Amino acid sequence: MKAYQVLIPSLAMMLGGCFTDTASEADTGVAAADVQETEAQAGAPQLISDLTYGTLVDVTLDVKKNNVPYIPPQCYTDPVDQNGVVNNPCYACHTESKRPNFLNDTDVQEAYGFPESAVTNNWSNIFRDRTAEVAAISDENILTYVREDNYKTQDGRIILAEKLKNPPPQWDHDGNGQWDGYTPDVNFDFDEQGFDRTPAGGYSGWRAFAYYPFLGTFMPTNGSTDDVMIRLPEAFRQLDAGVFDIETYRVNLAIVEALMKEQDVVIAETDESRFQVDLDKDGKLGKATLIKYQWAPLEGVHMSYVGQAKVQLEAGAVHLAARLYPEGTEFLHSVRYLDVDSSGNTGMAARMKELRYSKKHGWRTYYNLRTIVNKELKERHDFPDRVKVLIGNAELGLYAPHGWTYQGFIEDDAGQLRPQSYEETYFCMGCHGYTGASNDTTISFTRKFDHTHFRDGWYHWSEKNLAGIADPQREDGRGEYAFYLENNPSGNEYRTNDEVHNKFFNTDGSKKEDAFASLSEDISYLLMPSAERALMLNKAYKVIVDEQSYTQGREAIVKPLTNVHQEVEVDQPTGITDIQSYY
Repeated sequence: MKAYQVLIPSLAMMLGGCFTDTASEADTGVAAADVQETEAQAGAPQLISDLTYGTLVDVTLDVKKNNVPYIPPQCYTDPVDQNGVVNNPCYACHTESKRPNFLNDTDVQEAYGFPESAVTNNWSNIFRDRTAEVAAISDENILTYVREDNYKTQDGRIILAEKLKNPPPQWDHDGNGQWDGYTPDVNFDFDEQGFDRTPAGGYSGWRAFAYYPFLGTFMPTNGSTDDVMIRLPEAFRQLDAGVFDIETYRVNLAIVEALMKEQDVVIAETDESRFQVDLDKDGKLGKATLIKYQWAPLEGVHMSYVGQAKVQLEAGAVHLAARLYPEGTEFLHSVRYLDVDSSGNTGMAARMKELRYSKKHGWRTYYNLRTIVNKELKERHDFPDRVKVLIGNAELGLYAPHGWTYQGFIEDDAGQLRPQSYEETYFCMGCHGYTGASNDTTISFTRKFDHTHFRDGWYHWSEKNLAGIADPQREDGRGEYAFYLENNPSGNEYRTNDEVHNKFFNTDGSKKEDAFASLSEDISYLLMPSAERALMLNKAYKVIVDEQSYTQGREAIVKPLTNVHQEVEVDQPTGITDIQSYY
């Protein structure tokens, strides 16, 4: 099945059922007739036929006005409400970590442990009133805008890849006339196993997977949908002799999944003798339907990749360890607007807000990672006023000491993707490797759906939506999203999502048991916003795109936030005393 074609006759077909069916016309605030009229006016999703540019932003300057762009605006929130009730959205990121992430940062729940230069909140966009600008954008115009594909041209070319063949001087950091960073190469044409197919029918190496959206900002009810793809190096896609083999790739991806989750992973029946690896660890080379997770190298218990990756593992060219990806692993992550169908249901839009890319360029042992954390903790203690210094630039990306490079692309004022500046990319780095919740600097893959879900979790959101997915259980057996709401009733870090609060809680603050019962069976009941809220958030973000004011904040805010500190004192208590854990 080809799941994300360039020319598709209707929005519903384009999203392949990506809309939820939990909202009705009565509670959306947007009449279905209005949306149908907009669809009729727009016709098929609008497609770009030429390589247009907005105002060319010079991203070659390695400067930042905000000294600490890696501290996001959410971290300045006052978790104590006007009634003295303490909320705790902080635990989702700042939590007891799991090795080899040795950064247990639960202390961040209790105090604003910022360097002196970070006590002033530099995210000015969250304090601006956007009411007039948002009101000036009609529902029809914003729907037409978000339905435009700003990734591919009408004839199927990747717009940004075409531009980067001859980058303008404002994007060419080293002035050598060529783009030396990552060039987008996923086609968003996924087969029935989630593999991205090239126009010639081959494989790009990218594979889409479905996952539980992370708590807070990344829940679609707070303004954005997103998707994630993974790609392992060529050796993981090849037999011993170096010949491409899709079964080899499937098995290696399952092995990586088992290692990252530290769990067994179910696979299609596989002949182990073909790879000379006992995948299910039953002591013989037979027919395996399981990748058995058993890894305790100090006790002589090992695991192995298959194919050419096994050859390279044995030669020491690649490495294997629990909760660490092999070097050369890549991730691609698109952040998108919300769309609304003719029934008022919300889902993923065609238009991208951002395209984020990362690659693991070097191996770090557990000892190396412990050393990185020890250095971090020592600097925080001995030199509390120091800020993080990251090497890199807009063209090559920024380097995290954990062995990863991060790079991003974002909308210009014409709605086309452009490279992020040094400061705009710096914003992304605080979450990758510097929170207790991350795993080898990432989060999404360990949240991938397992074999009990559609296509074992290997699919793109355009093929199936979140409807009917049960609330996943935490390690303590409680529902993950329900637990988050109990600690943070509005469902976002700023406590501004009244829609979620009113859906799940009574006016006296007590839980609506029927709402939590619905959530336990269907996470889309929480995660997907109403049509009215989706359109409002789309418009608020579009104002930021028009301004190109990302360095002042990317939050889709209509009214100024009043429960976020404009300034704090170093180590000022947050008011949270009941420490919670993400796991």
